[in-house]
Amino acid sequence: MITNKYQYPELQRIDNSLGRFYIDSDNNEVPSVTTVLDNMSDKKASLKEWRNRVGDIEADRVMNEATDIGSMVHLSLENHLNGIDKNVFTNDSLGNMAKRMSQKLIDDALQDISEVHGLEVHLVLNKLYAGTADCVGVIDGKDTIIDFKTSKRIKKKEWIEDYFLQGCAYANAHNIMFNTDISQVVILMIDRDLIFKKFLIKDYEFKHYTNIWKKKLLKFHNNFMVK
Repeated sequence: MITNKYQYPELQRIDNSLGRFYIDSDNNEVPSVTTVLDNMSDKKASLKEWRNRVGDIEADRVMNEATDIGSMVHLSLENHLNGIDKNVFTNDSLGNMAKRMSQKLIDDALQDISEVHGLEVHLVLNKLYAGTADCVGVIDGKDTIIDFKTSKRIKKKEWIEDYFLQGCAYANAHNIMFNTDISQVVILMIDRDLIFKKFLIKDYEFKHYTNIWKKKLLKFHNNFMVK
C-alpha cells in the first residue's frame, strides 16, 4: 500500500527546556508542532492541578500506561500498513488491550485508506516548525493527513482542537514542501472499550483551524524565539 510518492527528509530531533525541536535543512533549531501547541495551551495548569491531586506516583502510572498502549497501537498499525507481520505487544493486560484496540482500528478504520504515501514522515518549514505525521495518504479520494489516537474514552470534537491544529500544521508544511494541495485532516480514535470514531475536517473547518495554528505559531516565535 506504500507508494513512496514523496521523498521525505530525515530530521534530527533534540530536546530543550521548551520541548522537542528539530534541525531544519538550514541548520536552524525549529520547534515541533506539539511543542508550539503545548507552550501556547492553558492545559499545563490543569495537568499540574491533576498531578497535585492524585500524586506523582499515580500520575506517572497513568501517563506511562497511556504512552505504552499508544506506542504499541501506533507501531502495530504502521506494521500492518507496511505489510509487516510482527508481534509488538507485551504479554500482559496492557499488551492484550493494545492488541484488541489495534485490531478494531484495522477492521473499522484502515479500510478507508486507499493509498499511503508515508508513515511517521518528517515535515518541516525552515525557520518555522517541523513535526512527524503518523500517516499521509488518501481517504475518500482526497490526499489527507491521518492521525491515529488512543484514548481512555472517546473524546468530544470540541475537546480535540489541538489534534486538528496539528494536522493542519502538517498539511501546510507538506503543501509547501511538495506543492500539494492537502486540505483534509482525519483523526482515527479508538478507546479502551473498543469504541472507534472518525473525526474529519476539510474545506471551511480546515481553513479555520489553519488560521488558528498560524496565530499560535506566530505568538510562540514572538514569545520564545525572537532574540
